[in-house]
Amino acid sequence: MSATAQLAKAVGRAAACRALNLPRASFYRAQAPRPETPVSATRPTPPRALSQAERHIVLSHLHSEPFLDQAPHQIHAALLDRGVYLCSPRTMYRLLDANHEVRERRDQLRHPVYQKPELLATRPNQLWSWDITKLRGPAKWTFFYLYVILDLFSRYVVGWMVAHRENAELASQLIAETVAKEKILPGQLTLHADNGPTMISRSLTEKLADLAVHKTHSRPYVSDDNPFSESQFKTMKYRPTYPDRFGSLEHSRAFGRTFFPWYNNEHHHSGIAMLTPHMVHHGLAAAVLGQRATVLTAAFLQHPERFVRRPPQPAALPDAVWINPPKSTDPNGGKTP
Repeated sequence: MSATAQLAKAVGRAAACRALNLPRASFYRAQAPRPETPVSATRPTPPRALSQAERHIVLSHLHSEPFLDQAPHQIHAALLDRGVYLCSPRTMYRLLDANHEVRERRDQLRHPVYQKPELLATRPNQLWSWDITKLRGPAKWTFFYLYVILDLFSRYVVGWMVAHRENAELASQLIAETVAKEKILPGQLTLHADNGPTMISRSLTEKLADLAVHKTHSRPYVSDDNPFSESQFKTMKYRPTYPDRFGSLEHSRAFGRTFFPWYNNEHHHSGIAMLTPHMVHHGLAAAVLGQRATVLTAAFLQHPERFVRRPPQPAALPDAVWINPPKSTDPNGGKTP
């Protein structure tokens, strides 16, 4: 027995620690028996785990040319649409992580919570968002201007154009042509934008009044009041094919003629149950989700041991899309629909 332990036995642990200026935690830690060094054991393979051959097949799909630059959720949805189920997106991430192929490519910003406009869409062509972004031109300080109109419920790009300048007359023309193309009825549509000079111009306001389109705006200097357009621009500018600079106006338009068909018809969007905007905008979502459910059920019947309790189900399409849902007065903190 140590001298400290003998003193503690005589006068008590607290008094002994005070006399020796020793924290009691250190005393207790010294008296506790030290555990034996555990013998390393090999973790047993879970019964639902993929075999080595199946892992190789999954990785070969992830490394294949069509999916090389896509995220696992995108690949999983695309394979389901082809009638193929390999594993869950989370398993794909685990396999990539085991091969040191998962990393964050960019810094992530965290924005404070603001009270923002409260806008709701429950069907296509009810609420649109539009914005303008700069595309870098061939020389320093030269830009082209990309105008994009986005349907919030379906995430479908209903209209776009590239111009040499940011101009209210050009915006008015694009919006009028898009309203006509989508056969928007008077009073049917709300158009949301930020507070840029083009968005709040008198000529555009008068054009929207003529079209019977209701307009709303973000708060000044708050880009997150228009999150869907910002997200669409981010998707575009992180595409592998997005160039550092555009050599000419025609070059930027050629990029748009390639990108926007991909975005509308091939991009599986995480905000709409990994469907493409085209599927949702044109009423094909229910049929596609039904077909995905059939594929998942067949996968469950083939290997029920790999699933917990029940067959997997495809994600459900949201029945409402908000720009800032209102906060509920519910004391439990829930949100109102």
